[in-house]
Amino acid sequence: MSDPAISGRPPGPRTGPPSGAPGTEADAHRWWALAVIATAQLMVVLDATIVNIALPSAQRELGLTNGNRQWVITAYTLAFGGLLLLGGRIADLVGRKRTFVIGLIGFAAASALGGASVGPLMLFAARALQGVFAALLAPSALSLLTTTFTIGRERAKAFGIYSAIAGAGSVIGLLLGGVLTEYLSWRWCLYVNVPIAVLAVIGALTLLRDRAGQRGAHLDIPGAVLGCGGLVALVYGFSEAESAGWTAPLVLGLLSGAIALLAAFTWWGTRAPGPLLPPRVISERNRGGSVLTMCLTTIGLFGAFLFMTFFLQNILGYSPLRTGLAFLPMSAGIIIGSTQISARLLHHVPPRLLLGPGLLLGAGGLYSLTFIDTHSSYSGHILPGTLMLGLGLGLTFMPAIATATGGVPPKDAGVASATVNTAQQVGGSIGTALLNTIAATSTSAYLADRLSSPARRNDLTPAERTDAVNTAVVHGFTVAIGWAAVILLVAAVLAVLLVNARSPSNRESAEARPEPAAVRPPA
Repeated sequence: MSDPAISGRPPGPRTGPPSGAPGTEADAHRWWALAVIATAQLMVVLDATIVNIALPSAQRELGLTNGNRQWVITAYTLAFGGLLLLGGRIADLVGRKRTFVIGLIGFAAASALGGASVGPLMLFAARALQGVFAALLAPSALSLLTTTFTIGRERAKAFGIYSAIAGAGSVIGLLLGGVLTEYLSWRWCLYVNVPIAVLAVIGALTLLRDRAGQRGAHLDIPGAVLGCGGLVALVYGFSEAESAGWTAPLVLGLLSGAIALLAAFTWWGTRAPGPLLPPRVISERNRGGSVLTMCLTTIGLFGAFLFMTFFLQNILGYSPLRTGLAFLPMSAGIIIGSTQISARLLHHVPPRLLLGPGLLLGAGGLYSLTFIDTHSSYSGHILPGTLMLGLGLGLTFMPAIATATGGVPPKDAGVASATVNTAQQVGGSIGTALLNTIAATSTSAYLADRLSSPARRNDLTPAERTDAVNTAVVHGFTVAIGWAAVILLVAAVLAVLLVNARSPSNRESAEARPEPAAVRPPA
């Protein structure tokens, strides 16, 4: 099914002033509403990375083992990625403002519980609860943005700000995590969410406007079981592949189960009277192409974060705080690309003319990072590549998110927003597992080739042996980053081929063009 707002065909006649028209109540409050929505989204994105910096300190204090410490991260990503579609549909059914506020309160409570943890199980449970409420909060935030800003340049500006936060929030999380851990405690990486959530709740209750939920609507329970079960198995399978390997029975079982459950979910969606994810939401060409682009782009983003963090800390010897600061130029590139370039141009050019160049620029930035070695400097080698990547991601995120959520009926705005968030979560899980496996395999092969015999290893001094291992590790990083660049190239091709929407200004001109007068036949 084709959407008028995307395909370019004129929709039916509008009644009343558009959202955000001068002089309306929405005009007075919509930018403050954007600040509330952006604050909530920043909190959710921060928690995906802020705990990474705090993990070593939490491990020492709570007695986490090397085997179970991953659950501080995995518990959050499993609950968040697995329940997003369900959270988005609940928002559509009961009202997005209501679920937004519930999500904020629950997320703050879970964060406070995690900060007060006295043992590993308490921390794992708190992180899982954070993921549950984040799955309710994130799609509510994006769908509120979608329904608040519906037309014109203001929609592009609003999505530019949102996309900048979505892209740069992970980097800000690394920096904030380093500051809080170094100067306060790892617990403040969780406690910090409480005051942020309190401010956002006050703003939401006073500033946000939304329709009531759908009366008499019923949740698609079989679809929820199949869809959420498939996503949980998929995310968990990729997270386990990172440590256990792709051929481990658990990994193969999880990924096979995920494929089976998601296939059944797709089949059920075509037959259920009120499916969890209506096929009309994802089958539209531009929306489907944008969601796929988001998924592939996130793989490259997570690859850069993963390997550059290890490189800066383990090879160059940076502290956590200095590592966070090193990523700030990349954040600046994302913000500039989203708010100053994409937001200004999207109203005038088709989305693919931003997506294609943005992904090519990001791929170029990743490719430049494949030339780093153990003697590379930050200013001469790391900074140019990360700046290019950040600018390319900024050009990509904004039109991808705006197109993926454009033209969706209000009753489906929540689940459409959840689909975008799910693509990002799945892309991050795939990127972390796939690229880490490539890096580890390349490192092992490099070491086996150069230190194949005991005699060759014994001829090396301890310093030379350490240098050889570091060289092998960096070689693995560069190979994996090269594959991330290839993935962004593939995303660029798919975006240009699949996303064929016209620019908003051309669509508005077509809608405003009067119908040609009927020609009366000659007598």
